[in-house]
Formats: sequence, structure tokens, C-alpha cells
Amino acid sequence: MSLRLPATHAQPPPAEEHDSEGESSSEDEDEEETWDDWVSDSMDRRPCKSLFEDKTFDSVQEALTYDESTHKFNLKEVTSRLALDMYQRIRLVNWIRKEHPTPSAVIALNGSEAFFNSDEYLKPSLEDDPLLQIVPDDSDSDDEETEKPEAPKDLRTATRRIAALQRKLEQSKQDLVYYRSFVSERLNLAGLADELKESTAASTSTHVAVPLRDDDSHYFQSYAENDIHSVMISDKVRTATYAKFILSNPDVFRDAVVMDVGCGTGILSLFAAKAGAKRVFAIDASDIAEKATQIVKDNELDNIITVIRGKVEDIKLPDGYDHVDIIISEWMGYALLYESMLDSVLHARDRFLRPEGIMAPSQCKMMFALCDAGDLFKERIGFWSDIYGFDLSAMAKHVYDEAVVDVVGPQTVLSEPVLVKDLFLGNITSKQLDFSAPFTLVSTAERRTKIHSFVLYFDTFFTNTGEPVPADTNVYLVRDGDPILAEVWPVGGRPHQPRRMSTAEPLKGKGRPKVTSFSTGPASEPTHWKQTVFFLRDPILAAEGTVVEGMFKCRKSEDNSRELDVEIHYRVKDPEAPDAASETIVQLYKVR
Repeated sequence: MSLRLPATHAQPPPAEEHDSEGESSSEDEDEEETWDDWVSDSMDRRPCKSLFEDKTFDSVQEALTYDESTHKFNLKEVTSRLALDMYQRIRLVNWIRKEHPTPSAVIALNGSEAFFNSDEYLKPSLEDDPLLQIVPDDSDSDDEETEKPEAPKDLRTATRRIAALQRKLEQSKQDLVYYRSFVSERLNLAGLADELKESTAASTSTHVAVPLRDDDSHYFQSYAENDIHSVMISDKVRTATYAKFILSNPDVFRDAVVMDVGCGTGILSLFAAKAGAKRVFAIDASDIAEKATQIVKDNELDNIITVIRGKVEDIKLPDGYDHVDIIISEWMGYALLYESMLDSVLHARDRFLRPEGIMAPSQCKMMFALCDAGDLFKERIGFWSDIYGFDLSAMAKHVYDEAVVDVVGPQTVLSEPVLVKDLFLGNITSKQLDFSAPFTLVSTAERRTKIHSFVLYFDTFFTNTGEPVPADTNVYLVRDGDPILAEVWPVGGRPHQPRRMSTAEPLKGKGRPKVTSFSTGPASEPTHWKQTVFFLRDPILAAEGTVVEGMFKCRKSEDNSRELDVEIHYRVKDPEAPDAASETIVQLYKVR
């Protein structure tokens, strides 16, 4: 959803203090504020406009009293009668101020009107409206005895109250259905039982049967299917770059002990074995581990590669192995951090990697830019505005709340990209994956145009030393017809023979590291990660030199730790009037 920040903010009511037992003290209970107390104490000196007239009063209470005495409208009574929640109450106030209905029309509302569910009326119609910052509540006390609602005065009032209660009952029924579905899906009791029954027969596959975390059940099940692995392996930019790094660095992999976290089909483990690794431990918690075990046998590499079924947080390495020399993993998700697999890779690093070991990839950079995305906008949003002469734009509203994963062309990027997060896998921690980063983007549009979105992508780097890439390193852009495959794949049955480093020379601390990289940005050949597009509810009208500055915030979702919540704050500056910036706009997105 999109919010505009007012210039000032009302202070919330003081938080209730608790004693050491976690319960309210008796003194606090005796002094607990009611709705009327809160209005009187906190809003007494806040000017407030009448809901129905162009009159401003010295306080909220005076405005509400005036509306009740003059227009027979009681906001608290209507809120209670219609059983409105906080957001519906906000929509009601904004609807009244924007549409200017008569008091009798508002009193006649039954709660089923469309505006009670419209995000349009979450936007304040009156800047810094104090009526949006108070929370009327029918339960003014936590006493055991609750005051009974006043009996309806007539049949019409009684009918409305019954309708409101029926809607509340239906909502409760829906919540119960959702809760049952949530418990069944997230706890995955049937899947857990099957997991515990699995055979532990001796093979090159070591099984670890462990309960799955709530957010893991669907995640691991999805990676058991063939299609997702077909898509990833068919991504030539991804697979060829990993192959190039592994196969063109035999001095790194020769006689090394390698761990492949989230091995999938085991393709990276196969590369590592071919590059000369002494032992490879391929880890995966999905059913795909069974197929990987067979793939290893079919390629006669089971004397080198051991597939271990389980979460890397829980598995144990075979006897004689406590640490590994290299951790290789393809952990990246949409917007880089979607799926939260990096947390597991970092856990593996802290638990198994030698101090001088190498992470592959060693570094990822999240890039952010302005994006026209005109064609994508027409396809996802503009399409719905005129369907056989009808306005179906309500179908597109959710697009503004969720990031869109799709491919945008290089010509749609209308600013130089900026770095919003640099992840060096040698030392980054899981806590640092929730972050905020300022950004300043300068429009490169040659003519005045509407910018419909921001775009996010990432660049990935491998170094043969595991060290950070030099600051002046440019990411390699794969173009259509790029010969990267021919550089690493065996030709005529003979393996590729790169120029070798001196084996007597230590890898680290000797000059510039050898870098292998790829980009998921619009300037490169598209990958299965595509780009992540954040559509703007209010397009930015920009010309060359227009400055868009703000803050990019990203964190794991509280609802599902494998999803992301993104918050973008931004304001626009005209290059001809840099001191006259627009108001700050905040827009929230889900990446899932």
C-alpha cells in the first residue's frame, strides 16, 4: 500500500506499564484511560475540522460534539453499530471528507458499502487529520463486568445491528477456516510422519530425519519437482558461470574438500569432482537428494561425492571430516534474498568452513534503479482500465502491493543503478540481511516522461581467493551468443586446460584475485531470476537530471521468513528547483 507522510505526527497514548509478573499494576488499572479520557487529554489542543462543514474547532471533542448536536451524527456510535475495525473507520472518515455525503446518508450506511474495502480511502483526505489518529473503542474498561449495549430504539436500528453482527459472524467463520488451513499446511503433520518413516538403508546418501520448520515445508517440497531444476540448469548464464569458475580454477579445487549447500541435482558437485576435489559433500533437505544420489552413481563419482539428506543446520559430516575448504552454493532467490537460503549457507560457513576457506560465490551486490517498464505496466495494470468499454482496474490494485518478477529491457532503465546492499559472504551475518539503505537516483530520460517503477537486480562475483572483489571491478555482462560455454565445456573429449597458477604460491594476499561474475540486470542476457519490479501508485514525472532520493528497506516477512517485506521511501527533486522537493511517499511491497 502507498502512504503519504504528514508533516507532523500525533503522539500515541502512553503505553501501559507492567510489573515483573507481566501484568498491569493495580495503580495502572485504576488510572487506565478511556476513549473520552484520551480524546480529552491528548487532543484537547489539536484543531479539528467538522466532518460535514467547513468549520474548525479547537479540539476533536468540540468537533465531534458539534457534529452530534447539529447533524445528529455520532462517530463512536456509528463505528460501534457497524462493527468497524480500525482501517474501516479510517476509510469512513476519509470517505466523508472526500465525498461530502449528507449526515443522513452516513447514518443510513449498513457497512457493506464498497468504500469500506477500498485502499483509495486509506489515503488521508485532510492532511494531519486528528480523527485518523484516535482509536475509539467500545470497551472502555477491562473489568470483568462488561456494560451491555443499549437496546435498539426501533426496528430499523435493530435490523442494522443484526446485519452487523451477521457480518462479524461470517468473518469469524472465515478466520476459523483460514486458521485450520494454516495449521494443517504449516505444521505439515503428514509430511513429518512420512519423513520419520523413511528408510535409512546404507548408501552414499546419509539421511537426517528432522522436523521441518513451519516456513520450510512447502519450500523443500517445491524443490523435489523436476521442472524447477530444469529451469535452473537451462539458465545458461547461471550454470555456465558456475562451471567456468569451478573448471577454470583447478588450483583451487584440486584435492580440496568441498561442501555443496542445497545441491539439487548435484550439478555443482559434479563440476567440483571433475575439477579435482578430493571429497564433495552434497547437502539437500528435499526429496531431490534421492535423485542426486542416483545421478552421482550413474556418473561413477560416488567414490568422491556423498549426498547427505537433511538441513545443513542439523547434518553431521562422515567420520574424519570436521571442516571443508570450499563452500559452493547457488542460494540466490528473486530480489537476491527471497527464500532466505543464504541464512543456511552462512550457518554452514560458521560451522564447517576452515578460517582460510573460500565461499563461492564470494560476493553479491544488490542494484537499484529507475525504470520506465512501460510495456510491463500496460500488460499488468493498464490492460484492465478498458475491457469492452468497462473499467476493471480493481483487478490491478494488488499489483502495487507485490513486487513483480519479470524481464525489462535495458532501454527501460532511466538512471544509473546504485548499490543498496553489498554482501561479502566471508563475514556478513544473518542479522545484516534485514537492512535499510539510502539511495539517490538521477534520471537519464532524454525527454519528459512518466517513470512507473523502480527495478532491483543483483550481480554475483566469484574470486579464486575468496576475498572481496577490487572496487573497480565491473560485472561481466553475458550477451546473446556469448562463447562462455565453449570456454569451459570439454571439446572433442578433451578437458579444458586453463593457464595454471604456481602451486607454490599461496592463493591469498598475492596481487589481484581472479574474478568470475555474472549479472541478473536488464543489460545482461536474461536469467531465471529476471528482475524485480516495484510499481509506483503515483508515477514520477521526470526529465533529464530529475533527482529521486529516499530509503530502501528490506526485511524478512513476519508471516513467512522466506518471503520479504520491502518498504521504499522516496521524494522527487526538479533539477531546476532542487530546494523544492516533493512530499515523501512511502510504498510497501511483498516479495513472494
